[in-house]
Order: sequence, then structure tokens, then C-alpha cells
Amino acid sequence: MSMGAYDEAEHERRERKASTVDADFDDQRNEYEGRVEYEGESTEELLDQFKEIQSS
Repeated sequence: MSMGAYDEAEHERRERKASTVDADFDDQRNEYEGRVEYEGESTEELLDQFKEIQSS
């Protein structure tokens, strides 16, 4: 089969896979305890750095 050729069986397999819902996972959220400290940079400097990263 050449690249890009239509494969009906593969299409149906992917359709079945995409239409099923996997509800077999843990619904509970993880809880973390602790604290975060930033040294040397003000809130404004951190926000400026965040905006710079986002624009990249």
C-alpha cells in the first residue's frame, strides 16, 4: 500500500478507539503540602519573565 492510500480497516479501528472512554483511572486528587519561596526577584520581575517566556 502506498503512502496516503485509504485503509478502511485502519480507519474503523481508529474510530472505535477514539469513541471509547477509559474511565479506569483514579479520580482522587493528589494533595501536596509545602511552601515555595522566591529569592531575589520581585513579583513584577517574575511576571515580566513569565510574559517574555510566553511570547517566545
